[in-house]
Amino acid sequence: MTGTTTQRKQNRLFKRLPKGKNGGIQLLLIHNVEHLGKQGDIVEVKSGYALNYLLPQGLATVATDHHMRMVDKHREKLRALELEKLSEYRVQADELGKQSITIEANANDEGHLYGSVGAHEIVDGLKAAGFFLAQDQIRLEGPLKELGLYTVKIHLHSEVDASVKVWVVPTVTGEEAGGGA
Repeated sequence: MTGTTTQRKQNRLFKRLPKGKNGGIQLLLIHNVEHLGKQGDIVEVKSGYALNYLLPQGLATVATDHHMRMVDKHREKLRALELEKLSEYRVQADELGKQSITIEANANDEGHLYGSVGAHEIVDGLKAAGFFLAQDQIRLEGPLKELGLYTVKIHLHSEVDASVKVWVVPTVTGEEAGGGA
């Protein structure tokens, strides 16, 4: 009996969500969602994506008439805020473009690293320079496995990317730093 009650509740939950033209669920985006839409957009997604990700994470809400009117009312304000954020990201991209960070790594005589340099090390290097970024903003084509100079792409916003020069240099040991006797 409890299985039937649970099924009925789930069926009611799906019936309350507004269906779109293609059979998906219509949602109003509260935040920008990469590869889906911007804040204030009405999107149609599959029920699993809506119920398991967008709604629980607070990225979207059900597209009711009331919510759509509220968004229409504040759309200009949202655009102004978005343009302001975009200009801040562009300034940050210019600042990052001027940066050059150095990462020390253990390497053999041919210049091959014993490990590799990844996004974590680059984020730490940028943090030391005063830039606080998340690891998922670093766009590497693969881990850096050799000594040298690399240009690393940083994804700040859907419309703004930056580049940073990353020097991977051999670790200086105490003997090398001393200069010898």
